[in-house]
Amino acid sequence: MTRTSTRVVVVGGGPAGLMASHLLHRAGIDTVVLDRRSVHEIETTHRAGILERDSVRLLTETGVYSGEGTERVLTEGDRHGGIFLRFGGRSHHVDFERLVGASVWLYPQTEVFSDLHRARTRDGGDLRYEVSDVQVHDVEGSPRVTYTGADGGAHEVSAEIVVGADGSRSACRNLVADHRRFTREYPFAWFGILCEAPKSAPELIYARSERGFALISQRTESVQRMYFQCDPTEDPGSWSEDRIWDELQTRLAGEDGFSLQEGPVIDRSVLPFRSFVQTPMRHGRLVLAGDAAHTVPPTGAKGLNLALADVRVLAEVVERALEKKDLDVLDEYTDRALARVWKAQHFSYWMTTMLHRAPGASDFDELRQLGELNSLVSSEAGSTYLAEGYTGWPTR
Repeated sequence: MTRTSTRVVVVGGGPAGLMASHLLHRAGIDTVVLDRRSVHEIETTHRAGILERDSVRLLTETGVYSGEGTERVLTEGDRHGGIFLRFGGRSHHVDFERLVGASVWLYPQTEVFSDLHRARTRDGGDLRYEVSDVQVHDVEGSPRVTYTGADGGAHEVSAEIVVGADGSRSACRNLVADHRRFTREYPFAWFGILCEAPKSAPELIYARSERGFALISQRTESVQRMYFQCDPTEDPGSWSEDRIWDELQTRLAGEDGFSLQEGPVIDRSVLPFRSFVQTPMRHGRLVLAGDAAHTVPPTGAKGLNLALADVRVLAEVVERALEKKDLDVLDEYTDRALARVWKAQHFSYWMTTMLHRAPGASDFDELRQLGELNSLVSSEAGSTYLAEGYTGWPTR
């Protein structure tokens, strides 16, 4: 077995893990990052695409693009000053810029990963992908992580602190003693497609119809991402392209004659989701970040943003704990991180229940939902609440 040591081991090499490693590197703290996936697999798995303003600040103000001469999130990302809420056959624009003076950026998670991976490689980061059999030991004493490397060899890394950023199927979360878990299951999922077509709208459209929810998003000038509410057991392979487009067009149809731009469907999948929070997010010398500790429905565009917000707090707390040689400093991490997580849980739950059609919904339920949406778009205060939550409660 090959044995090495570092100050912090980060289990999980996605955006959250790499950002934690990047911020700790800037504080002079060495890390080792481990992930079972390959870099290619992470770079080609389509995920969320909306960044809050603080997430963009984190990328642009912490040296991720240092020396490159350009900040890709700003030059290649698509700045959105609002969203469209569509119901009753009409679109209503919620203008974030006017309401709260903020925007969001359409910038896929795969690009965030690529930027962070490039930055850590540039700065000499110790990144170990395609590992297996990862096990974390003795988080209450002298932590060490064992794994099988891509070369088939056995390895052990000892550290002072372990960061569990290993996603929604986290093994690290099970090491937190005396934890509590809070969940909310949803009786629907999203049928997602990637298609080759021009943009149908300049900003995202969140649509509520009698047939259920639909979301029209963008990726590039020629590739778009769209979703519609479906049953979690739906088989995406059983849907023809004509059927997919008929469903989407029906859910977006209205008196204003709006129609989606169509094109070949190049990817399709069904995405079940739930709300989940585990507390505490720290046990001994182990701290959790991102999906390892919490997940949200995708409706509020909060998942990646919460993960980045976690590691911003985590890096600061870990730096102080190591500097003072006082692990008790880590105790404040859970409360600080979860304060934002629970706000995001509420916002995501609210957006989800307001826009999706619940199975067995009555006429009263349908009309109440329309009443809520009408109240929202006709109220300056209501629209401001949505704008503030969507752009992400600023930390400054």
